[in-house]
Amino acid sequence: MDKLKPTVRCLKCRKKLKGRSDKKFCNDHCKSAYHYKKSLEGELKFYNDVLRILRNNRKILKLYNREGKSTVRCGVLLEEGFNPKFFTHYWKNSKGDVYLFVFEFGFLKRSEHGKDKYVLVKWQEYMEH
Repeated sequence: MDKLKPTVRCLKCRKKLKGRSDKKFCNDHCKSAYHYKKSLEGELKFYNDVLRILRNNRKILKLYNREGKSTVRCGVLLEEGFNPKFFTHYWKNSKGDVYLFVFEFGFLKRSEHGKDKYVLVKWQEYMEH
């Protein structure tokens, strides 16, 4: 019994392919467009992953800083999924402390009485100067 040969289609435009059995594209344009789209998908995945982390960090900082300034143990934020490696900008105060910000919510890691904590602040107009 002869096996039916499956129809092979161009990976880009889905037209039936003729010729070699290992052919993947119907022409150079389809091949180039397909690989360009794939390269963009890789870039977009990275961008979307970072944006997701930043949004989550902002949500957590907002949740634990309702008053404009607060202090919370590092472990509490980390358990919520906070990732301190991702932030949008920083601000250095007159004492030399560098606050890392996720949009309008900032954090500064401190150690008090042997416990790691974050001082949380909200962006203020005076910080622009």
